[in-house]
Amino acid sequence: MLQVITLAFPFFGVILIGFVSGKIARIERSGLAWLDFYLIYVALPALFYDLISRTPVEELARGSFILATTLSTFLAFLIAYGLGMLLGERDARVGTIRALVGSYANVGYMGPGLTLATLGPAAAAPTALIFCFDVALVFTLVPVMMSLFGGEKRGAVATALLVVRRVLLHPFILATLVGAAAALVDFQTPAPVQGIVTFLRNSAAPAALFALGVTVALQPVGRGAREIPALVAVKLIVHPIIAWALVTTIGGFEPVWVKTAVLMAALPPAATIFVAAQQYNIYVARAATAILIGTAVSVLTVTTALYLVTHDLIPL
Repeated sequence: MLQVITLAFPFFGVILIGFVSGKIARIERSGLAWLDFYLIYVALPALFYDLISRTPVEELARGSFILATTLSTFLAFLIAYGLGMLLGERDARVGTIRALVGSYANVGYMGPGLTLATLGPAAAAPTALIFCFDVALVFTLVPVMMSLFGGEKRGAVATALLVVRRVLLHPFILATLVGAAAALVDFQTPAPVQGIVTFLRNSAAPAALFALGVTVALQPVGRGAREIPALVAVKLIVHPIIAWALVTTIGGFEPVWVKTAVLMAALPPAATIFVAAQQYNIYVARAATAILIGTAVSVLTVTTALYLVTHDLIPL
């Protein structure tokens, strides 16, 4: 148990430091702008590039793993969407944001640091695949749902172009694609450049976790909604169970890939869900509440997942 606490404490401890800093310091949310830019466009892309460029290219083409993990996120999305419609207002656009709460994990800010610290470099490929295809799924579902149900007045072609642009031009995905190209041709990053990349990637996890804590602290939390506990339960409990079931049913994966799938699915709702809610001016305050509750409860659920993973208690 000490090993699990040692793994989990730095992650949630830095989030807590960020949260307390956000509550105490009298700094506007706009003060995070340059840190957000650094994370999204510099540090995390450096991390993903470095991970993928060192990964054997055959590990990046495992379609069955992509199918299992992306389908698990989509099924969690559908379950959360249905529960939200059952327990809350029956608005498809609101339902889309609610469904993100129950399915879209914090795979960018928390995922790589947690899986690599727990499982080592062997978790790099499955972590990157889950991140890339979860992002692609979400950036496809949200614009399409909002367009279909009246949130946006875009035609089918304009919506398709928006989806392609958001997916292919996302800095994390671009960095992953460049890393995959480097792995394909066995490109060795020159030592001086590699030194910068290593310096940047080492800063990614603590900076991202601190920014996450500040972001949660500064979000305008609204009144609770009765569907939020159910949505958080889908995200933190149902989603990792679905991921485990699909990955083990398809089979043929090394234990570290199964464990990575479970850990990534067990992460709390992504802070970027609040950004999506703001963009469409839908479910904004309650999305903030759901992210806050999900992050707080994940201290217990993610620690439990870590215990199961590190003690080989997950059936493989």
